[in-house]
Amino acid sequence: MNKAPIGATPKEFKFLDAMSDLLDSRFRIPGTHIRFGLDSLVGLVPYAGDLVTFAFSGVLVLAMVRNGASGILAVKMLGNVLLDTLVGSVPILGDLFDLSFKANRRNYKLLQEHYQEGKHGGSAWPVVLAVLFMLLLTGALVIFIVVKSFGWMLHFIGQH
Repeated sequence: MNKAPIGATPKEFKFLDAMSDLLDSRFRIPGTHIRFGLDSLVGLVPYAGDLVTFAFSGVLVLAMVRNGASGILAVKMLGNVLLDTLVGSVPILGDLFDLSFKANRRNYKLLQEHYQEGKHGGSAWPVVLAVLFMLLLTGALVIFIVVKSFGWMLHFIGQH
């Protein structure tokens, strides 16, 4: 595991590190250097898996914001989660993308760098509400895409 950022409460950052590791890199494909986590495993379930991992990633971003991520950093983190969710929802391509992108590990490293550069300024609660709104909006968009995809598939199957 990575060391906690300078000035961080070890318990809080151990949790963030452990969660991002569990989601993105806890397991290894035997005989390779390829690491993966629950994000990749749960993401194998089309759409529903992506929604579940999106929720976990969102909670992790909120925890990082609560632990001092600035507004700009929160936007970068949210961008990582959104990219991971949107590309990850594409069958097969998304699963391959999940193996390499690792949004949660990226976000944890961004938080570490933020602390090490001395930019930690305490909690960013105003950003928490904005991030939560963006996460809910993105979740609604993903659900809309899932519903439309299933409708299209049912229509296509019904024609054959």
